[in-house]
Order: sequence, then C-alpha cells, then structure tokens
Amino acid sequence: MRRVVHLTTVHPPFDTRIFQKEAKTLVRAGYDVALIAQHAKNEIVDGVKIIALPKPRNRLTRIFSLTWRAFRLALREQADVYHFHDPELLPIGVLLKIFTRAKVIYDVHEDVPQQILTKYWIPVPLRQPLAVVFNAAEKLLVWAMDAVVVATEGIGAKFARFRPIVVHNYPDLGILPNPAPVPQEEGQKVLVYVGGISRLRGAVEMIRALECLTYSEDVWLDLIGRVEPAELEAELRALPGYGRVRFFGWLPWKLAWEHAQSALVGLVLFHAAPNHTNALPNKLFEYMAIGIPVIASNFPLWKEIVEGNNCGITVDPLDPKAIAQAVEHLLTHPDEACRMGENGRQAVEEKYNWEREGEKLLKLYEGLLSQ
Repeated sequence: MRRVVHLTTVHPPFDTRIFQKEAKTLVRAGYDVALIAQHAKNEIVDGVKIIALPKPRNRLTRIFSLTWRAFRLALREQADVYHFHDPELLPIGVLLKIFTRAKVIYDVHEDVPQQILTKYWIPVPLRQPLAVVFNAAEKLLVWAMDAVVVATEGIGAKFARFRPIVVHNYPDLGILPNPAPVPQEEGQKVLVYVGGISRLRGAVEMIRALECLTYSEDVWLDLIGRVEPAELEAELRALPGYGRVRFFGWLPWKLAWEHAQSALVGLVLFHAAPNHTNALPNKLFEYMAIGIPVIASNFPLWKEIVEGNNCGITVDPLDPKAIAQAVEHLLTHPDEACRMGENGRQAVEEKYNWEREGEKLLKLYEGLLSQ
C-alpha cells in the first residue's frame, strides 16, 4: 500500500480541503494516509492517521520551530508522497526532496504575495517589499517540487511554467447536508455567514446592512466563525445593527453547515482585496450546495458564477444599502429565492463538485507514482 503524508503547520487538522476532501479521497482510493497537523493527540479519524503537532506559542515559534518538528515527523513516516499545504513549509519540501526518494507536492491554497499586501499584523511599509521577496523565494523553491497543485486558475497562471494541476475547492456532496426545508420560528428570517470574520471579508458592511433594512419581519444575521483580529469584535458589537446579530463563534464544520441550512440567504461579501477578486471561496459553493440563494460581491468572476447560474444576487460589497436591498428582494420574493437555491444546488451537482476534482487529484498521484 502506498504511503502518503500531508503536512500543515497552519491549518487545523480537520480542514475542509486537506482532511475532508483530499486526505479522505486518498483513503477511499486505497492509500495509507497520515496528516501532520496541530492537534491535541495522535489518533486515527476516518482512516486518516493524525500525527499531532503542539500548538505554538506565537507565529515566530510556528515558522521557525514547528516546521522543523513537522520535518522530523515526516521523515519517520518514510512516505512515497509528501503533500504540504503551507508556503512556510517550502524549505521543508526541498529537504524532503533531498533526503528521501519520495515525490513532493506543493498545494497552493492562496496567492500569498497578494495576501501579504493586506495582512493586518504586518506593518504597512513592509508589506510590498515582503511580497516581492516572498514571490521570488516561492518561485525559486518550487523548482524542487515534483508537482504543484493550485486551488484556482488565477493562482495557476502564476505557476504556469510548473504546469500546475488545478484542484478546485468545490463542495463534496457526500459530506454536506442535503437541501431540505427547515422550519423556522414564526416571522423569523435568517441570513448566515460562515467563515473567518474580518473587515476585509465584509463584517462591518454586513452588520450595517441590517441597519438599512425596512423589512417589517424579524431578520437575524447568524455569524459562524472566528473574528480576526480579536479586537474587531468590540467594534462590531458597538454598531447599531449588532442587535440583530447572533454570534456563534467557531463551530465544527459539520455543525456549521447544518446550522447554515436553516438560513434563507448566505452572504459572501469580501472586499476587492488583491487576493479576493479572482478567488473561489468555499462558502460560495457550499451555500449553493445546501440549496440557499447567495448575496455575493460583484467581482466579474463571482458575478459570472452567481448570475450565470441564477442562484443569487451580486452587489457592491462596500455599500450596506445595496446589500440591504438585495436581502429585502429575496425575503419579499420567496418563490424566486427558492428557485435560486434550487439552481445553485443543481449547478453544484453538475459542475462545481468535489467528485470531479478528486479524480484530478488521484490521477496526479497515479502519474507521479508510476514514474
């Protein structure tokens, strides 16, 4: 049996892309799969052997200490394939290539140089120089990899010379709840947002849109996720519209989407940051998969998906009034909203699903291991 090790020092052990999709797909295909990640203990979950890393004290400890611990643990596994998911692990990927005979895969989830330009914890004067330096270092180290996997075509264009394999973050219909009408309290209408809650992801505008609503019935916004940075939460709570917010914090993936299924509308209102306009956020397709209409940012790529499949409305994410108008349109046209939800689910079943993406991943592994 071929042995595979996935490595991440950044993502949680049950990350949707890494664990729920890629690792479990490999297990079902007959691979012996281990995942090195921050976790409380070593254990086997759904056939995946989780090898626990301790939680680092801070970001520097993670980058300069935890990565080396991950490297040592990876060597012990004597894998046929090492598949890593964090840019800070690129040096480790190179060392695995040098010290083992295994194949090494770099999985690029985000355009990191573009991300650096909006990182709140990096001083503004340093962002551009750091982005340039990282971009050059990433391109240099990737030459040592056997394959590059990317989450979007936009990221793939950046790595064109390395012939990347695009494996989208589309929903796995086997692990998401099926669309089903969920009874709500009389007169209560629920909007939902699932994911990291930050300024660049539209947290302020979503709450300010609640202030602009003229809809007579009870409308709530359910926020499911962690606030980033933590200090933003106090600012959000001070907004007048926060009286209509129910904050659930982080929930396990399955519980989060079971809860989201009871909502009438899913929100994904990212700002036009460099790393957003060409991204394909999980939550957009997961809202579609559970059969609820979406209100999304009017980026050309997102507009093509949402309006092209008639599964929601796109708006200027910086305009709370426009967001409120879109919400009111869906709440006052329930038949249209229902059809949009059905259209979204159908589009996922036909085009935007993990089943197709998983086949690409397996084909890549087969090709590498047959060389």
